[in-house]
Amino acid sequence: MSLKDKVVAEGMKLAANPQVAKIMQDERVMKFVMTAVSMPGKVQTYTTEQKEAFAKMMGLATQDEVKDLKRQISALEREIAELRRR
Repeated sequence: MSLKDKVVAEGMKLAANPQVAKIMQDERVMKFVMTAVSMPGKVQTYTTEQKEAFAKMMGLATQDEVKDLKRQISALEREIAELRRR
């Protein structure tokens, strides 16, 4: 059983507990839970923004910029191949 499965199973047990259900009805608790659940996404966004800012400051290309350049090069190579066939 994976860690995720264990956490889900324990969460289901807690959800069935009447005392926990009563606590979860409190708006403050729900707000806290929603904040905690959204935190990984916020951290990911923040780190991505910081990496991009650092790359820009250092004059480096970001991973997305490299992908875009590779796509453009591939498109230009196809166009060149097509023109040579004519």
